[in-house]
Amino acid sequence: MTPATLLTQDGIDALRARLLSDAPALPLRPTRGDYDLNPSARSLAPRELAPAAVLLPIVTRAAPTVLLTRRSENLPRHAGQVSFPGGRVQDSDASLVATALREMTEETGIAADFVSIAGFLDVYETGTGYAILPVVGVLREGFAVKPDAREVAHVFEVPLAFLLDPANRQEHVLEWKGGMRRVYAFQYEAHYIWGATAAMLVNFAERLHDAS
Repeated sequence: MTPATLLTQDGIDALRARLLSDAPALPLRPTRGDYDLNPSARSLAPRELAPAAVLLPIVTRAAPTVLLTRRSENLPRHAGQVSFPGGRVQDSDASLVATALREMTEETGIAADFVSIAGFLDVYETGTGYAILPVVGVLREGFAVKPDAREVAHVFEVPLAFLLDPANRQEHVLEWKGGMRRVYAFQYEAHYIWGATAAMLVNFAERLHDAS
C-alpha cells in the first residue's frame, strides 16, 4: 500500500484490514511502549497506568498527510513537544474513541464529524505512567483549525509518505530522568517528532508494510 492509494476506497478498506478493528476494553493492557527500546529501564514492580487516547489523523489530500500539534511552551508537562491530539480519559467520555475526538476538538478546533475512524494501533505504555490507545482516523478536507492557545502552539501537517519511509526513521539517545533513553525520532523541516508520538508512527508504518 502506498500513500497515493491509501485514501482511495480500496485503500481505506485495505487500511482498515491492517489495523485493529475493535477498541480494547478498560483497563488498557499495553503491548508496545517506551520500554521497547529501553528494556532495562522497566521496573519489575507492577504499576497502575492512567488510560488515555490519541487521534492519528490522516488528512485526505492529493498527497495524504498526518496532522500533528506542537504543545504550548507554558504547559507543565511535555511543553513544546510534538504530539497527536489526545489526552486522558474523562468520566464523561462514552468510549476511548470519544476521548480522542473530544481532545482533537478541544485542542485544534476541528469538528469531530470531519473524522472517519479507520481502526486502532497497539496500546502504548509511556514512562510517565499512561496507557494510550492510538485511534487512526481519516480526516476529510474542509476542516477549520482553531487551536486552543493554552494547550497548542501550532497545528501542522507532515506528508504521510515521509513518515512511512524507513529512511526517515531515526533512533536517538536522549537524557531522561537522570539517565539515557533511546527514542524513535523524525526530523521534518523544523519539526522534531520523537518519543511516544514517533513510536506510534513506527507502529503504524509496520502495520502497513508488514501486511504488504
